[in-house]
Amino acid sequence: MKKWLIGLAGLCMAVSLSACSKTVATTSGGKITESEYYKKMKESSTGKQVLQQMILNDVLEHDYGSKVSDKAVDAEYNTYKEQYGDSFGTILSQNGYTKSSFKEDNIRPNLLLEQAIIANTKFTKKKLEKQWKEYQPKITVAHILVDNEDTAKTIISDLQKDGSYKNFKKLVKKYSTDTGTKSDGGKLPAFDNTDTSLVTEFKDAAFKLKQGQFTTEPVKTDYGYHVIYCIKNPGKKGTMKDHEKELKQQIAKEIMNSDTTKVQSVVSKVLKNGKVSIKDSDLKDILADYLDTSSSSSNK
Repeated sequence: MKKWLIGLAGLCMAVSLSACSKTVATTSGGKITESEYYKKMKESSTGKQVLQQMILNDVLEHDYGSKVSDKAVDAEYNTYKEQYGDSFGTILSQNGYTKSSFKEDNIRPNLLLEQAIIANTKFTKKKLEKQWKEYQPKITVAHILVDNEDTAKTIISDLQKDGSYKNFKKLVKKYSTDTGTKSDGGKLPAFDNTDTSLVTEFKDAAFKLKQGQFTTEPVKTDYGYHVIYCIKNPGKKGTMKDHEKELKQQIAKEIMNSDTTKVQSVVSKVLKNGKVSIKDSDLKDILADYLDTSSSSSNK
Protein backbone atom coordinates (compact mmCIF):
# COMPACT_ATOMS: atom_id res chain seq x y z
CA MET A 1 0.00 0.00 0.00
CA LYS A 2 2.83 2.36 0.91
CA LYS A 3 4.59 1.77 -2.42
CA TRP A 4 1.31 2.28 -4.28
CA LEU A 5 0.78 5.67 -2.67
CA ILE A 6 4.30 6.77 -3.54
CA GLY A 7 3.80 5.61 -7.09
CA LEU A 8 0.54 7.56 -7.38
CA ALA A 9 2.23 10.71 -6.11
CA GLY A 10 4.97 10.32 -8.68
CA LEU A 11 2.44 9.81 -11.46
CA CYS A 12 0.57 12.90 -10.35
CA MET A 13 3.76 15.00 -10.57
CA ALA A 14 4.57 13.52 -13.95
CA VAL A 15 1.17 14.29 -15.41
CA SER A 16 1.51 17.88 -14.05
CA LEU A 17 0.64 19.69 -10.90
CA SER A 18 -2.40 21.37 -12.42
CA ALA A 19 -3.97 18.07 -13.40
CA CYS A 20 -4.25 17.07 -9.73
CA SER A 21 -5.22 20.56 -8.58
CA LYS A 22 -8.79 21.36 -7.59
CA THR A 23 -10.79 23.19 -10.23
CA VAL A 24 -11.77 26.72 -9.26
CA ALA A 25 -13.86 27.52 -12.34
CA THR A 26 -14.79 26.12 -15.72
CA THR A 27 -15.37 28.07 -18.91
CA SER A 28 -16.07 27.41 -22.56
CA GLY A 29 -12.33 27.65 -23.03
CA GLY A 30 -11.43 25.13 -20.35
CA LYS A 31 -10.91 25.14 -16.61
CA ILE A 32 -9.01 27.21 -14.08
CA THR A 33 -7.30 25.21 -11.36
CA GLU A 34 -6.19 26.20 -7.87
CA SER A 35 -2.54 25.97 -8.87
CA GLU A 36 -3.09 28.23 -11.89
CA TYR A 37 -5.00 30.71 -9.76
CA TYR A 38 -2.33 30.62 -7.03
CA LYS A 39 0.42 31.21 -9.60
CA LYS A 40 -1.33 34.29 -10.95
CA MET A 41 -2.10 35.61 -7.47
CA LYS A 42 1.46 35.31 -6.21
CA GLU A 43 2.71 37.11 -9.32
CA SER A 44 0.33 40.04 -8.79
CA SER A 45 0.93 42.97 -6.45
CA THR A 46 -2.54 42.52 -4.99
CA GLY A 47 -1.90 38.86 -4.20
CA LYS A 48 1.41 39.72 -2.54
CA GLN A 49 -0.23 42.43 -0.43
CA VAL A 50 -2.88 39.98 0.74
CA LEU A 51 -0.21 37.49 1.84
CA GLN A 52 1.82 40.22 3.56
CA GLN A 53 -1.27 41.28 5.50
CA MET A 54 -2.16 37.69 6.40
CA ILE A 55 1.35 37.08 7.75
CA LEU A 56 1.35 40.30 9.76
CA ASN A 57 -2.14 39.60 11.13
CA ASP A 58 -1.09 36.13 12.28
CA VAL A 59 1.96 37.45 14.11
CA LEU A 60 0.05 40.35 15.67
CA GLU A 61 -2.72 38.00 16.76
CA HIS A 62 -0.18 35.73 18.43
CA ASP A 63 1.56 38.59 20.23
CA TYR A 64 -1.33 40.91 21.08
CA GLY A 65 -4.56 39.00 20.52
CA SER A 66 -5.29 38.77 24.23
CA LYS A 67 -5.25 42.58 24.46
CA VAL A 68 -7.99 43.12 21.85
CA SER A 69 -11.40 41.97 23.05
CA ASP A 70 -14.54 41.39 21.00
CA LYS A 71 -16.07 44.21 23.02
CA ALA A 72 -13.38 46.62 21.80
CA VAL A 73 -13.94 45.52 18.19
CA ASP A 74 -17.70 45.99 18.56
CA ALA A 75 -17.22 49.45 20.07
CA GLU A 76 -15.04 50.51 17.15
CA TYR A 77 -17.56 49.09 14.69
CA ASN A 78 -20.37 51.04 16.35
CA THR A 79 -18.31 54.23 16.06
CA TYR A 80 -18.10 53.75 12.30
CA LYS A 81 -21.80 52.86 12.16
CA GLU A 82 -22.77 56.01 14.03
CA GLN A 83 -20.49 58.14 11.89
CA TYR A 84 -21.94 56.97 8.57
CA GLY A 85 -25.53 56.44 9.70
CA ASP A 86 -28.01 54.81 7.33
CA SER A 87 -25.48 54.72 4.48
CA PHE A 88 -23.02 52.52 6.41
CA GLY A 89 -24.36 49.23 5.02
CA THR A 90 -24.07 50.54 1.46
CA ILE A 91 -20.52 51.79 2.08
CA LEU A 92 -19.48 48.38 3.44
CA SER A 93 -20.98 46.62 0.43
CA GLN A 94 -19.33 48.98 -2.06
CA ASN A 95 -15.95 48.22 -0.48
CA GLY A 96 -16.50 44.46 -0.52
CA TYR A 97 -17.18 44.06 3.21
CA THR A 98 -19.85 42.41 5.28
CA LYS A 99 -20.36 43.35 8.93
CA SER A 100 -18.34 40.29 9.97
CA SER A 101 -15.49 40.72 7.46
CA PHE A 102 -15.14 44.44 8.24
CA LYS A 103 -14.63 43.59 11.90
CA GLU A 104 -12.24 40.73 11.21
CA ASP A 105 -10.27 42.12 8.27
CA ASN A 106 -10.20 45.81 9.09
CA ILE A 107 -11.05 46.76 12.68
CA ARG A 108 -9.32 43.92 14.53
CA PRO A 109 -6.01 44.19 12.61
CA ASN A 110 -5.96 47.95 13.27
CA LEU A 111 -6.52 47.44 16.98
CA LEU A 112 -3.81 44.76 17.06
CA LEU A 113 -1.38 47.12 15.34
CA GLU A 114 -2.34 49.83 17.83
CA GLN A 115 -1.36 47.48 20.67
CA ALA A 116 1.95 46.72 18.94
CA ILE A 117 2.69 50.42 18.69
CA ILE A 118 1.83 50.94 22.36
CA ALA A 119 4.14 48.06 23.33
CA ASN A 120 6.99 49.51 21.27
CA THR A 121 6.70 53.17 22.24
CA LYS A 122 8.31 54.94 25.19
CA PHE A 123 5.63 57.04 26.86
CA THR A 124 7.60 59.71 28.65
CA LYS A 125 5.98 61.90 31.27
CA LYS A 126 6.35 64.87 28.92
CA LYS A 127 4.58 63.02 26.10
CA LEU A 128 1.71 61.96 28.36
CA GLU A 129 1.37 65.45 29.84
CA LYS A 130 1.10 66.95 26.35
CA GLN A 131 -1.63 64.47 25.43
CA TRP A 132 -3.44 65.09 28.75
CA LYS A 133 -3.48 68.82 28.01
CA GLU A 134 -5.23 68.13 24.70
CA TYR A 135 -7.46 65.36 26.08
CA GLN A 136 -11.23 65.69 25.94
CA PRO A 137 -13.67 62.84 26.63
CA LYS A 138 -16.20 61.88 23.97
CA ILE A 139 -19.06 64.34 23.76
CA THR A 140 -22.30 64.37 21.77
CA VAL A 141 -23.61 67.57 20.25
CA ALA A 142 -26.18 68.73 17.73
CA HIS A 143 -25.82 71.74 15.48
CA ILE A 144 -27.72 74.07 13.20
CA LEU A 145 -25.83 75.24 10.12
CA VAL A 146 -26.93 78.44 8.35
CA ASP A 147 -25.47 80.66 5.65
CA ASN A 148 -25.31 83.98 7.50
CA GLU A 149 -24.53 85.34 10.95
CA ASP A 150 -27.84 87.18 11.39
CA THR A 151 -29.84 83.97 11.03
CA ALA A 152 -27.57 82.26 13.56
CA LYS A 153 -28.15 85.15 16.00
CA THR A 154 -31.92 84.84 15.51
CA ILE A 155 -31.71 81.14 16.42
CA ILE A 156 -29.63 81.91 19.52
CA SER A 157 -32.17 84.55 20.57
CA ASP A 158 -34.95 81.95 20.31
CA LEU A 159 -32.91 79.46 22.35
CA GLN A 160 -32.34 82.03 25.08
CA LYS A 161 -36.12 82.04 25.57
CA ASP A 162 -36.37 78.24 25.51
CA GLY A 163 -33.05 76.40 25.71
CA SER A 164 -34.50 72.90 25.69
CA TYR A 165 -33.26 70.30 23.23
CA LYS A 166 -36.87 69.87 22.13
CA ASN A 167 -36.95 73.50 21.00
CA PHE A 168 -33.48 73.16 19.45
CA LYS A 169 -34.72 70.27 17.27
CA LYS A 170 -37.61 72.41 16.06
CA LEU A 171 -35.15 75.11 15.06
CA VAL A 172 -32.99 72.52 13.28
CA LYS A 173 -35.96 71.52 11.17
CA LYS A 174 -36.79 75.14 10.43
CA TYR A 175 -33.34 76.58 9.68
CA SER A 176 -30.53 74.06 9.22
CA THR A 177 -28.92 73.66 5.80
CA ASP A 178 -27.06 70.49 6.84
CA THR A 179 -29.15 67.85 5.10
CA GLY A 180 -27.06 65.05 6.58
CA THR A 181 -28.13 65.78 10.17
CA LYS A 182 -31.38 67.70 9.73
CA SER A 183 -33.60 64.62 9.98
CA ASP A 184 -31.96 63.63 13.29
CA GLY A 185 -32.28 66.90 15.17
CA GLY A 186 -28.85 68.09 14.03
CA LYS A 187 -27.13 65.34 16.04
CA LEU A 188 -23.54 64.43 15.19
CA PRO A 189 -21.64 61.23 16.04
CA ALA A 190 -19.83 61.39 19.40
CA PHE A 191 -16.26 62.71 19.14
CA ASP A 192 -13.24 63.47 21.31
CA ASN A 193 -10.01 65.43 20.87
CA THR A 194 -8.63 62.90 18.37
CA ASP A 195 -11.42 63.53 15.85
CA THR A 196 -10.22 64.55 12.39
CA SER A 197 -13.59 64.93 10.65
CA LEU A 198 -14.63 68.20 12.30
CA VAL A 199 -12.88 71.55 11.94
CA THR A 200 -10.95 72.98 14.89
CA GLU A 201 -13.23 76.00 15.39
CA PHE A 202 -16.25 73.74 15.76
CA LYS A 203 -14.56 71.33 18.19
CA ASP A 204 -13.10 74.10 20.35
CA ALA A 205 -16.53 75.68 20.78
CA ALA A 206 -18.22 72.34 21.45
CA PHE A 207 -15.75 71.22 24.13
CA LYS A 208 -16.45 74.39 26.14
CA LEU A 209 -20.13 73.53 26.52
CA LYS A 210 -21.60 71.70 29.46
CA GLN A 211 -24.51 69.32 29.01
CA GLY A 212 -27.67 71.26 28.07
CA GLN A 213 -25.78 74.40 27.05
CA PHE A 214 -25.62 76.00 23.59
CA THR A 215 -23.25 78.47 21.97
CA THR A 216 -24.30 82.05 22.65
CA GLU A 217 -22.31 83.37 19.68
CA PRO A 218 -22.39 81.98 16.12
CA VAL A 219 -19.46 79.66 15.38
CA LYS A 220 -17.98 80.56 12.01
CA THR A 221 -16.30 77.90 9.85
CA ASP A 222 -15.70 77.47 6.13
CA TYR A 223 -19.10 75.77 5.95
CA GLY A 224 -21.08 78.72 7.33
CA TYR A 225 -22.34 79.66 10.79
CA HIS A 226 -23.14 77.06 13.45
CA VAL A 227 -25.23 77.06 16.59
CA ILE A 228 -24.11 74.11 18.73
CA TYR A 229 -26.11 72.37 21.45
CA CYS A 230 -24.42 69.99 23.90
CA ILE A 231 -26.42 66.80 24.42
CA LYS A 232 -23.82 64.96 26.48
CA ASN A 233 -20.48 65.98 27.98
CA PRO A 234 -19.08 63.92 30.89
CA GLY A 235 -16.38 66.53 31.48
CA LYS A 236 -12.63 66.14 31.89
CA LYS A 237 -12.57 64.34 35.22
CA GLY A 238 -9.86 62.72 37.29
CA THR A 239 -6.10 62.97 36.92
CA MET A 240 -3.70 62.14 34.11
CA LYS A 241 -2.91 58.85 35.87
CA ASP A 242 -6.60 57.88 35.77
CA HIS A 243 -6.60 58.21 31.97
CA GLU A 244 -3.12 56.89 31.20
CA LYS A 245 -4.36 53.88 29.20
CA GLU A 246 -6.62 56.06 27.09
CA LEU A 247 -3.86 58.63 26.55
CA LYS A 248 -1.51 55.92 25.28
CA GLN A 249 -4.22 54.72 22.88
CA GLN A 250 -4.69 58.26 21.59
CA ILE A 251 -0.96 58.69 21.03
CA ALA A 252 -0.82 55.33 19.23
CA LYS A 253 -3.73 56.32 16.95
CA GLU A 254 -1.97 59.57 16.13
CA ILE A 255 1.18 57.63 15.21
CA MET A 256 -0.84 55.31 12.98
CA ASN A 257 -2.41 58.28 11.20
CA SER A 258 0.67 60.43 10.72
CA ASP A 259 4.00 58.64 11.35
CA THR A 260 4.53 56.02 8.64
CA THR A 261 8.22 55.65 9.53
CA LYS A 262 7.38 54.69 13.10
CA VAL A 263 4.61 52.31 12.00
CA GLN A 264 6.88 50.54 9.51
CA SER A 265 9.58 50.28 12.15
CA VAL A 266 7.18 48.59 14.57
CA VAL A 267 5.89 46.27 11.83
CA SER A 268 9.49 45.34 10.98
CA LYS A 269 10.26 44.51 14.60
CA VAL A 270 7.08 42.44 14.99
CA LEU A 271 7.82 40.43 11.84
CA LYS A 272 11.47 39.86 12.77
CA ASN A 273 10.35 38.42 16.10
CA GLY A 274 7.52 36.45 14.51
CA LYS A 275 9.55 33.45 13.28
CA VAL A 276 8.15 33.85 9.77
CA SER A 277 9.28 31.21 7.30
CA ILE A 278 8.28 31.53 3.64
CA LYS A 279 8.00 28.07 2.09
CA ASP A 280 7.42 29.15 -1.52
CA SER A 281 10.77 30.09 -3.06
CA ASP A 282 9.05 32.48 -5.49
CA LEU A 283 7.81 34.49 -2.50
CA LYS A 284 10.95 34.33 -0.36
CA ASP A 285 11.49 38.10 -0.58
CA ILE A 286 7.87 39.12 0.02
CA LEU A 287 8.69 40.74 3.39
CA ALA A 288 11.98 42.31 2.28
CA ASP A 289 10.65 45.87 2.32
CA TYR A 290 9.58 45.43 5.95
CA LEU A 291 12.47 43.36 7.28
CA ASP A 292 15.12 45.65 5.80
CA THR A 293 13.71 48.58 7.77
CA SER A 294 15.71 49.50 10.86
CA SER A 295 13.79 48.99 14.07
CA SER A 296 15.98 51.46 15.94
CA SER A 297 13.18 54.02 16.22
CA SER A 298 10.54 51.61 17.50
CA ASN A 299 10.75 52.86 21.08
CA LYS A 300 10.76 56.57 20.34
